[in-house]
Amino acid sequence: MSYNSYTNFSIRKQFTFFFCNLTFLNLTRTNFERLRTLSDRFKYIAWSCKEILDNHEHVYNKQPAIRKSHYESLGYQTFCDMNTAGGGWTLVASVHENSIYGRCTVGDCWSSQQGNNPNLPDGDGNWSNRNTFGLVERSLCFQNPGYYDIAAKDVSVWHVPNNFPMEHWNLAAILRYHTENNFLRLYGGNLFNLFKQFPVRYNIGSCSNRGPAIPIVYDHGNRESTRNLYGPKSRNEFDPGFITFRAINNELGAMAICSGVKPRGCNSEHYCIGGGGYFHPDQCGDFPSFDWDRLGRDQGWSASKEMTESAVLLFYR
Repeated sequence: MSYNSYTNFSIRKQFTFFFCNLTFLNLTRTNFERLRTLSDRFKYIAWSCKEILDNHEHVYNKQPAIRKSHYESLGYQTFCDMNTAGGGWTLVASVHENSIYGRCTVGDCWSSQQGNNPNLPDGDGNWSNRNTFGLVERSLCFQNPGYYDIAAKDVSVWHVPNNFPMEHWNLAAILRYHTENNFLRLYGGNLFNLFKQFPVRYNIGSCSNRGPAIPIVYDHGNRESTRNLYGPKSRNEFDPGFITFRAINNELGAMAICSGVKPRGCNSEHYCIGGGGYFHPDQCGDFPSFDWDRLGRDQGWSASKEMTESAVLLFYR
């Protein structure tokens, strides 16, 4: 049985303790003994959603086996995608533009919440530090310990319209894709380590100093629909069908991820997200300059309303 589920992780040294709220359960009668039994059966040790898939397949049966942990632990929340390309994807972060009119203000967790400041070239630095923040169920500005702790091979990305309830993320997404070439093995097993090698920092290099561009497999959408999510002028300087890391624009501002595209030009502020702490004054923010030619008008350099008003969810496997 395949499904997606909301999961609470608890970590203690080398162990992760899961309490799965499995959405396929439908308890129509008040039976407290039955509830207690089911609760006990959803306690088991694992590192990630992939490990659940590989080593705890019995959890997906109607009568899952009981496996308990005796380790004290601290908890964190995540979401398991058990559908895409065989399942086992762990949500580790979400990037969201809380106010396109704010320029590196509070809420710009993936660029800078400290203003547009050349003396803070890394901004908040959350692409390559161990900060955690946000709530998974809100799909807004969010990062859990899995971002830096999980040893992964690939990423999956969902673009989900803001404020959709978690149970509808899959169907609501305007774009979903994943990689399948195990590229993270070359960069330390996760984005935390990748961005150590390719810092998201103002004035770190020129436009030609981009990080890796990885081919993607579409789960919802295609190259043409990806192209049309960005502005008409942007479409002339990227190739869809990739995810690119650490792009640098003409003004030497660094962006973390170009979702669904590989830049050929140097105006990446219009179609790449996240960043360091200093940009052109009209570019600073988590979606740096998606509104250059008016918000959500899909004209000039402006991205579509659908793209601008969606959160970007990042998964590992």
